[in-house]
Amino acid sequence: MGTTKSMNAPSRPKIKPGHDLAGKFSENPAREYNIAAVDRTLDLLDALSRIGPASLAALAEDAGCTRTAAFRLLRTLQARGFTIQDEARGLWRLGARWNALSRAASEQGALAATAMPFLAALGKATGENVYLRVRDGMESETVAIYQTDPAIRMYSEVGRRGPLHAGSSRILLAFAPEAVQTQLLAQRLNRFTPATRIDPTWVAADLQRIRTRNYLITSDEVVAGAVGIGAPVRDATGSVIAVLHISTPSMRMRPPRPRTVLPLVMDAAAKLSQALGAAGKPEAAGLLRDETAPTGWTMSGGMLAQSRPHTIFR
Repeated sequence: MGTTKSMNAPSRPKIKPGHDLAGKFSENPAREYNIAAVDRTLDLLDALSRIGPASLAALAEDAGCTRTAAFRLLRTLQARGFTIQDEARGLWRLGARWNALSRAASEQGALAATAMPFLAALGKATGENVYLRVRDGMESETVAIYQTDPAIRMYSEVGRRGPLHAGSSRILLAFAPEAVQTQLLAQRLNRFTPATRIDPTWVAADLQRIRTRNYLITSDEVVAGAVGIGAPVRDATGSVIAVLHISTPSMRMRPPRPRTVLPLVMDAAAKLSQALGAAGKPEAAGLLRDETAPTGWTMSGGMLAQSRPHTIFR
């Protein structure tokens, strides 16, 4: 007589061959659970965040659903305060309830938690410590760190604040509102090392170069003997909300290593951006050629080279 399983025994979820928990952090995680109505609602909210305020027809087309389905979902969300309809023009927009959810996500460390698998992957690929910084007013703040090797010097800690005009955080300044840039560059810029750039004219020009290149490599600007390689992180609206960067002693980043590491940093930032809802990879043409190199800099092998001793830009 064969044995039978107890009717009261809890069932175990079936795991697909080759799938494990780490799969949820892979580029193409297996989709095991999907509720069509929830999926359609999220598509609609994503469309509303990108093109709203918008008409019902525009939202339905962008979300890939019928107008009837879109109308029912929007009305359901409106009843809970997540959407608002302008009765006069018929346009839909996000409701005020998202403000509370946004604050809760920030307080619960949603950005850092989302970023950590990408920081870890980059750290393991390069053997360097990886940092994630955001702009808070006129300063930057470290919100996440992946420490690859305790023996490698740490240049920040979670919660530490720093300047926007120097180091990899200049990426945050490059994509900050114009009013923030104007106000900061009107102030006296602090010099941290002899290599810190404090000329507002030069910094302003470099902000444009950063927006063109979509990356930044710095040396000795905040801490003498430290090299930073960073790239911007974007959210679903395309706005830059963080900078993902490596900071390491210059002796570990002698040429031609920066040329090898830079694409990895840019790829990690792009993948994190996609996880946050950004559409596609930003252009990386500046990685190959930069026609807007600052005065006194020369191009060599696609990288920037500054004419001063011990530079890594060669």
